[in-house]
Amino acid sequence: MELLNVAAQAAQTDFSFFVVIAGVIGAVGVAFAAAWGISTIAKSAMEASARQPEISADARTSVTLTCAFIDGVALLCAVVCLLAVVTA
Repeated sequence: MELLNVAAQAAQTDFSFFVVIAGVIGAVGVAFAAAWGISTIAKSAMEASARQPEISADARTSVTLTCAFIDGVALLCAVVCLLAVVTA
């Protein structure tokens, strides 16, 4: 009988704390993933510029656009995670 009471209490538990924790972990994960992606792209562009200096302008343009797209997706994901925290 005690087991049924524990199960009933668990069914009525408010899981907003877990949603907040998941949202914060998601936002931190997004920040780290975006930073890692941008640094990897920048590293590759620097290596390409060192090998062929004449393509540095083209590489800079490509890196700028790619980093902007990564930042945009990361910002969208961070907003979704933080909205989950706020609405929990």
